[in-house]
Amino acid sequence: MSRLHVHTESHATSRIGWLRAAVMGANDGIVSTASLIVGVAAADGSRSAVLIAGMAALFAGAMSMAAGEYVSVSSQSDTEKADLARERRELAEQPDFERDELAKVYEDRGVNRETAIAVAEQMMAHDALAAHARDELGISDATTARPLQAAIASALTFTVGAAAPLLVVPFVPVHMLVPVVAVVSLVCLAVLGALGAKAGGAPLAPSILRVSFWGALAMIVTAVVGRAFGAVVG
Repeated sequence: MSRLHVHTESHATSRIGWLRAAVMGANDGIVSTASLIVGVAAADGSRSAVLIAGMAALFAGAMSMAAGEYVSVSSQSDTEKADLARERRELAEQPDFERDELAKVYEDRGVNRETAIAVAEQMMAHDALAAHARDELGISDATTARPLQAAIASALTFTVGAAAPLLVVPFVPVHMLVPVVAVVSLVCLAVLGALGAKAGGAPLAPSILRVSFWGALAMIVTAVVGRAFGAVVG
């Protein structure tokens, strides 16, 4: 007698709502704060000036990320709600047309016409709005917009990311701030890339290279600008 095995799958798409905001927040926290610190330090700024600039970047950036995520994801949520309201109205006014429309979706995926109509009828009998939301509009519980979740995830991870290069400042000689902050930040970005890839089920190398490259480029640009600005002011 064969045993019945229950196969439970966990898909990365269930994390997409907070993962994107979290990765973006942490990445932006590391890159923007480290770049600002490097720029100010390269301009021959004092340790206190670097600390003040870094703290300002941390708090302002966290609030900006939270507000930006909330507003942008709220716009997505409003669009989804409007689409669902329209679909609910159309289901009430023209159910036969909506059934044929859903059947056409299944036909386009390779199901024959007779089976597609039967499936559409059964799906609509079970939950018509959910069937149309998922199969026609592409809206599901896993991918639906959650503004507050995105805002909190982005703000928290930005703060953690920004704290990494900022914590280096009090313990490193001023003349060594640029290289040390750059190295620490690149290590943190590599770790972030690996964690993001792991959480999303993606290959590690492309993610690590991607975040490290753009982080390094941002710090190089701000170091050059800071050095040039310091030379002009000096």
